[in-house]
Amino acid sequence: MKTKSKKQHLEKAGKHTKWAPFWAVLRKYGQGKRIHPSRITHIRRNWRLRKLKIKPRRAKKDYLG
Repeated sequence: MKTKSKKQHLEKAGKHTKWAPFWAVLRKYGQGKRIHPSRITHIRRNWRLRKLKIKPRRAKKDYLG
């Protein structure tokens, strides 16, 4: 099983916010719809409250050579 790299994990998590630009509403629902952009993004993530729990890379032990 291949694990995801840290950058790919962070990239996907960056999209999991309760925020979307206003033009995303126009693109999805069309002009004339008054819908809050947060309705498009389903997963809520806050950088202060919910951490991503990404393990650091394993460092090579320098005493083994």
